[in-house]
Amino acid sequence: QVQLVESGGGLVQAGGSLRLSCAASVSIGSINAMGWYRQAPGKQRDMVARITNGGSINYVDSVRGRFTISRDNAKNTVYLQMNSLRPEDTAVYYCKVDIYRPGWTTSYWGQGTQVTVSS
Repeated sequence: QVQLVESGGGLVQAGGSLRLSCAASVSIGSINAMGWYRQAPGKQRDMVARITNGGSINYVDSVRGRFTISRDNAKNTVYLQMNSLRPEDTAVYYCKVDIYRPGWTTSYWGQGTQVTVSS
């Protein structure tokens, strides 16, 4: 079982910045991929950014150039630096980890942190 604790959400004006953190209860060196997803009211949960153990990074087009995902293996933490925030970035942001082992795959989700961007 992997516990994920997210922090850093809040209310910010458009154009502002926030940094989200997701601390894992296990060494993230054993985790194959970590990512941030978001869900706005009435919408599905979508990937925002994802980073693999090998350092491969993907972003959804709408945040590329504004958001940066990074990981600190020593702190077992993944971050999402969000700059130039827009009202449409308002959502609950969730951390997710994927673990791949021979014969099985599993994922864990954090509890979510609210990000609200005012215009």
